[in-house]
Amino acid sequence: MANNSTFESRTGTVKCTPAEIFGFVTDIRNLEQFIPEKAGISEMNVEKESCSFKIESLGRVNVHISERQPVNKVVFNGTLFQTNDFSLRIDIAENSSGTADVVLKVSSDLNPLLRMMVTGPVQTFLARMIDEMEKFDGWTQVSE
Repeated sequence: MANNSTFESRTGTVKCTPAEIFGFVTDIRNLEQFIPEKAGISEMNVEKESCSFKIESLGRVNVHISERQPVNKVVFNGTLFQTNDFSLRIDIAENSSGTADVVLKVSSDLNPLLRMMVTGPVQTFLARMIDEMEKFDGWTQVSE
């Protein structure tokens, strides 16, 4: 029996305003640079609002933007294993210095065994993605 599982990153502070990060992440082509480990990823097809790629030993992953709440939230929905739906949510808030605080959340309905298998890799992925976002300084350079 599957239960909803949610994995959450720490809060990261990025070097831009909430509007700038919102504009940047609503184009999936811009997110490719934050994928922490490109090893094992092949057959990547990235467009403005969707992408698909193959992950070694997992299969094809399809992702699309499903929700935008200017300038606070962007939700990407995807499919893995041809049956498991998941979402990646980016929550954006303005902090006291006028820059953006960001939290990443991945949610999926997982059975207990699968949850146990993916918890470590998903948490590592989220931690590395937040680290990369904090280091990044090109938020106003959007894809065209």
